[in-house]
Amino acid sequence: MKRLLESKSPERWLWLLLGGWWIVNLIQAGTTELANDEAYYYMFSRHLAWGYFDHPPMTALLVWLGGGLGGSFGVRLFFTVLQPLYLYLLWRIVRPTDADVRAVGLFVLLAAAMPILQLYGFIAVPDGPLMLFTALFLWFYKRFTETDRWHDALWMGVAVAALAYSKYHGALVVGFTLLSNLRVLRNPKTYVAALVAVVLMLPHLGWQYQHDWVSFRYHLDGRTRDFELSFVVEYLLNLFAIFNPLLFPLFVWGWWRTRAQEPVLRALNCISMGFILFFLCSTAKGYVQPQWEIPATFGVIAVLFPMMRSHERLRRYGVRVGWITVGLVALVRVEMIFNPLGLHFEIFDNQASYQQIAQEAGGAPVIFDGTYTDAAKYLFYTGGWAYAQPSIYYRTSQYEMMEEDRRMAGQRVLMQVWDSVPGMHSTTLANGKSFGYIVVDSFIPVRQIEAEFDPLPSEVRPGDTLALRLTLHNPYPYTYHLDGDSTVLSMVWRHRSEPTHKYPLLLSGTLPAYGTWSGATRFVVPALTERTFQVGFTLQNQPVSTWFNGKTVKVKVVKE
Repeated sequence: MKRLLESKSPERWLWLLLGGWWIVNLIQAGTTELANDEAYYYMFSRHLAWGYFDHPPMTALLVWLGGGLGGSFGVRLFFTVLQPLYLYLLWRIVRPTDADVRAVGLFVLLAAAMPILQLYGFIAVPDGPLMLFTALFLWFYKRFTETDRWHDALWMGVAVAALAYSKYHGALVVGFTLLSNLRVLRNPKTYVAALVAVVLMLPHLGWQYQHDWVSFRYHLDGRTRDFELSFVVEYLLNLFAIFNPLLFPLFVWGWWRTRAQEPVLRALNCISMGFILFFLCSTAKGYVQPQWEIPATFGVIAVLFPMMRSHERLRRYGVRVGWITVGLVALVRVEMIFNPLGLHFEIFDNQASYQQIAQEAGGAPVIFDGTYTDAAKYLFYTGGWAYAQPSIYYRTSQYEMMEEDRRMAGQRVLMQVWDSVPGMHSTTLANGKSFGYIVVDSFIPVRQIEAEFDPLPSEVRPGDTLALRLTLHNPYPYTYHLDGDSTVLSMVWRHRSEPTHKYPLLLSGTLPAYGTWSGATRFVVPALTERTFQVGFTLQNQPVSTWFNGKTVKVKVVKE
């Protein structure tokens, strides 16, 4: 260790600093409870597949690899390894020829001053592998543009495939890189790299084809909402927060003045501002999550690092900001472990809260109403059997593609409810939330009953009368009585920017086991807001609403 500390090798000092940061992340990984999405990916890892409803499979694989160690440490272990690797690659990309120990210290301090890198250095989410394979792609791209060798092109194709298996935002990394250097499209090796990527992606593309391209449909359309000014305001505030409010304005100024000569540095510049502007435009269609811009961090560091090296006053400013940020982050990290402020947040009091629910269940399976991350956390913290019933009032999830509810059929279950209903019980959990539930002696699922209906008009007006003809297909060995009481069929008009509208239909009849039922009724379009709705039908036999039974159509409500 003494020899290492006395060494003047930049790379040795880099690994020493990154190693210290990694150890801090290891401690954090094992002592901080899981966030909601981490538990969701843990559930993925219990069912390895080539794809999932809303994500590609890389995150599930990394969680599975560490799962044998148990606890949050096992879930997060391989994610903590990713950060020192991708920061090392970034260093190799931006490393000046006259690099010294002082340059290494500035580089690592700038990285540590990025709040988003502090958080996403240990949590088990897709952004970790996205960052690693972004760095690998850029490294091989750098070598390819410098040497034009075949093996660099082939490895670049492998990195592109790994990006796709990590997070779909990887397509933006590739797209902005090509945009920064269109001449690379004249090189035949580029197309061979693309072919390698496509071949490696075939298992995932095959899974998507078998599941009706569910992930792409969800990300391209399922998140869409009407424009709200708050989306833009919050997005801009988040930019300052995740890239450090004391450094982000300096980055924007430096980016405007930067004229990078090397193709890889031009790519970094294009990726950073490209991500920022792309997701700024995306606020027109809905809320943008802060972590979606994380690949831009590489470009932010790539702009700030040489600028501060060449201006002593800026370097001193960057060092001060870095140490202030590290000090504040240290306080946040302590709070995340010990919670001395007693905050109620998703990483606190999970063990106690879900054990409370398990005690109420008494060994029975638990069905959560729409809250898929709660079902996943229940699985992680108790090992108990749980299912999240997708709800039209929230969104669907990976649980929609699982058979857990079918395996629970006929069993006594504890079912979460939100409204006051006969037989409802309620308990206050350690995390401060109220958990309401009923006990169902014999659970009978309805989720896979398919509702077919005649085409609906693409445009309607409030007051229009629609003639509805429906057919229900029952895959279950149970008979359902449509009587408006024990089983209710409702028409649903759903738009993410406003509360979901559900209208029970005046229908009666018997849906036999493994059989079909057909019926007709009329529906008067209510006074809905002028917009395009997702319209379909849902069947309900419990005091909770499921997701749509069958496919939906888009219907636009217009007014004179």
